[in-house]
Formats: sequence, structure tokens, C-alpha cells
Amino acid sequence: MIRSDNKNIICIKWGDKYGCEYVNRLYGMVSRNISPPFRFYCFTDNASGIRAEVICRALPELGCKAPQGVPGQWRKIALWGDLSGQDGQGPKGQALFVDLDTVIVDNIDPLFTYGNEKDVIVARNWLKPFHRLGQTTLFRYYIGAQTYIHEDFIEDPQRIGERYRYEQHYVTRHVKSGVKFWPRQWVRHYRVHCLGNYLKRYIRPARLPGGVKVVAFPGEPNPRDALVGQWTGGHPVTALQHLRNTFSADRRLSGSIIKHLKSFQLPCSWVRDHWKE
Repeated sequence: MIRSDNKNIICIKWGDKYGCEYVNRLYGMVSRNISPPFRFYCFTDNASGIRAEVICRALPELGCKAPQGVPGQWRKIALWGDLSGQDGQGPKGQALFVDLDTVIVDNIDPLFTYGNEKDVIVARNWLKPFHRLGQTTLFRYYIGAQTYIHEDFIEDPQRIGERYRYEQHYVTRHVKSGVKFWPRQWVRHYRVHCLGNYLKRYIRPARLPGGVKVVAFPGEPNPRDALVGQWTGGHPVTALQHLRNTFSADRRLSGSIIKHLKSFQLPCSWVRDHWKE
């Protein structure tokens, strides 16, 4: 059992893909769905506009050049190293990492007591269910207990990047004691479990599965898109207009007709209810 007063939540923001509002809304969702006390840390290269309750820290050093020519958010590997910072005041002990493009819809206290304190617990890779791969959209770990993940990576980052392709695949395969997974119903994938197949997307908004605590938005779309009923890179249109755009190459969201047909959603009311400060 994990001490209830040892609740560290961490996120990471670099570059300009996500603005400060993503951090602020994530903090708001956490604060409404957790029993205090807790500490919320954001590792970032730009703390401008982030609400005062968030403890902003400088991005931890990756210690090497990120792999080139491969996908994946390799900058996150730095979180497995030393997070104490120059002042030694960084988070310590157990921590829950949450991606910025995540929607929290129910109490997350059980995420801090599930399993053993030093377990590495990750979300499932729902797109490859038989591979036993993890999704690092939402994971819990004990800071400093698996520093070898970072140390081994910086020895040959390009080789590791080419072998594993994605940071989360490397983490899943490299934890010496093996990762554990959250209970299936706690963490759900927006496209897979909420939107449903592409035909349903034209007739009903995304649904919230029973028992879910956290909805992950890997890839596209993200919560801002779901809020207004658009796909990443597009803008809100009616179902009929989206179907019409299928027959116009310059209006399709993708060169592929099938991908365009799948790239549709109606505005989602539960995202509006939860994804806010």
C-alpha cells in the first residue's frame, strides 16, 4: 500500500505544439479528481501563462542528441533520470506521469495505491493488444528506481531509436522487472473505445465507457478537436459536408479516401464538461 500523502503528478511540455492552457486544464482536472495533498510538476522550456499552483521545473537534460529519422517522443526518456535539479528540490519518490492531451473524468486516487510502490505501471497499447506493449500516456513509477533506462539510452540513442521506433516500446521492453498494466476499464483510448468505428462517428458523438478514469488521446485527434467536433488539421464541418469532401482531393484531410472517412467526429459534450481549468 502506498502512502496517501505521497502524490506527485508530473507532465512535460516543450516546443510549441501545446500551449500553457493544456497544462492549466490538466491541473484543473487533477485537482477535481484527487484527494489532497498532492504536488503537480511541469517540466518545461517555457512556463509563461502556467497557473501558479503548478510547480514549474526546467526540462531535465536528455544528455544526448535525440534519435533522428524515427517517430516517438524520445525527450520523455529524460524523466527516468535525475529530476532533482540544481537546487535538489525536484519531485522524489513515486510519481504519476500524465500526457498533456489527456482527459481525466473520475477520481484517480486508486492510481496511487494500485500495485506495489516501485512498480512501473503503464497504459496498454490498445492498437497492438497481443504484443503486450505499453503506452506511456499515463504511467506511474518511482523516480530514480530505473535510472538505467536513461543511462542505457544515452549510450547509443540512435541504435535504440531505430530498434524500438517509439519511446514507449523501449520503456516497455527495458524495465528489468517488467511493466504492469492499469486495469483495462480505468484507462481508455479515445479513438478505439469512445469514437467507435468510422460509421458510428457520423451519427453519434464519442461515448464515455463505464468505469473509466482517464481517456488518452494518442495521435489524432486531441481534446481541443473533440471539443468542437473537428479532426486535427481540419475545421468543424457537418457529416454531409465531410462526406462531400471525400470526392475533392484538395479538401480531403488525407490523400487516402479511407483515412479521410475515418477523420470525422461530432462535438463531444463530456470533453467540454471535464477538459477545463
